Parts: sequence; C-alpha cells; structure tokens
Amino acid sequence: MWLKLDDEAVRVAVGLRLGLDLCEPHQCHCGSVVDARGLHSFVCKRAPGRAARHHALNDLVARSFAAAGVPVTKEPAGLSRTDGKRPDGLTLVPWQSGKPLCWDVTVICTLADSYVNGAAREAGAAAEVAASRKEEKYADLDSRYLFEPIAVETLGVLNSSANSLLKEIGYKISVNTGESREVSFLHQRISVLVQRFNAILLHDSLPTTDGAD
Repeated sequence: MWLKLDDEAVRVAVGLRLGLDLCEPHQCHCGSVVDARGLHSFVCKRAPGRAARHHALNDLVARSFAAAGVPVTKEPAGLSRTDGKRPDGLTLVPWQSGKPLCWDVTVICTLADSYVNGAAREAGAAAEVAASRKEEKYADLDSRYLFEPIAVETLGVLNSSANSLLKEIGYKISVNTGESREVSFLHQRISVLVQRFNAILLHDSLPTTDGAD
C-alpha cells in the first residue's frame, strides 16, 4: 500500500519530471491562473491538500520513529523560550549527545520560479533552502534540544541532513524487523506520499462541477 501509486498520481509524477502539460489552462479557486503545466497548483496557499500533505508527512515521520523503538510526541508545546513556536515532533528520549530531537517537516516546490534555476544546477538545492529557513525559524529553540528540518521537494529529493536522519531511523527499524531494506523503504514511502499529494493538489485547483445539464 505505502509504495503504490494510482494511475493519476503516476501521470502527474511523470508529467512533472518531464515538463509535460498536465491539464487545460484554468483559473484556480484562489483566482490565480493555472497554466497547462499546472505549476500554480503546487504552490497555492489556499489548496486544502497542503495541510493534509503536511499532516500525512509528519505522521509518517512520527510512525517511523516509533517503528525504530523511539517514543515521540507530535507538536510539543513549550520548547521555545521566546515565541512559543511549536516544531512538528519531539523524541521523548535522548537521540544524540544526551538531547532529545525536535523535527519540523516542509514540502517545497522544486519547479517554482524562485527555486527552479538552483534546482537545475544542483539536485536538492530547493530542499536545502527550505531547510535553512526552518533552522532560522527555530534558531532560538531551547539549547536542551536538537533540531532537524525535514524538507522534501515535490520531485522527492530531501535535504542532506534529513537524508542522514532517515538513514539512522531506517537502520534502527532494520534492527527491530530484520528487514535490511528499511532505509530504502522509508525514503520510498516519503517520495510516494509526496507524489500522491502532487496529484491531489493539481485536482484541488480544478473547477468544480455542479452536475447541471
């Protein structure tokens, strides 16, 4: 289930990768024009699929920690001394150097105008920019905690430090399950989740029909 895509998700994933037209030009519900490649769909702040994608990705990360034998809590309160910002999750036991680890997830559109040039020069460039922004956002997090941004591009690439974290989680899961491919499975689950939601976001922007003749 976790590593399967339906036909529409595959169509959108291939179209994004090859720069193909995904839809007829139309007006998004937010009022913006969506071109034939559908790119506005993946950055529209009013798309309901954005929040669902965020919650699904964070839940996947939290469940992966749990599968590795690391208890966690999502959206912990009171970790910042100044502004009350809440990361997406926290390990309830020390992760490294005697400190629990906090994480925050985000998905960034690789093909957005502000990222496409950097992404064309280096794979993962957009994810690294998004990860840096998360680090700045939580720069004043209490020093008792470690912080790790998990930034995923719409084409499935993660920032380098998140890759390292997921490898460590995957190895711990392998110890528990005896399955040596858990690292690969974890990366694949994240990539497949993002591709599924790319199709959902595209459909979020399409005009609705009222069923009238």
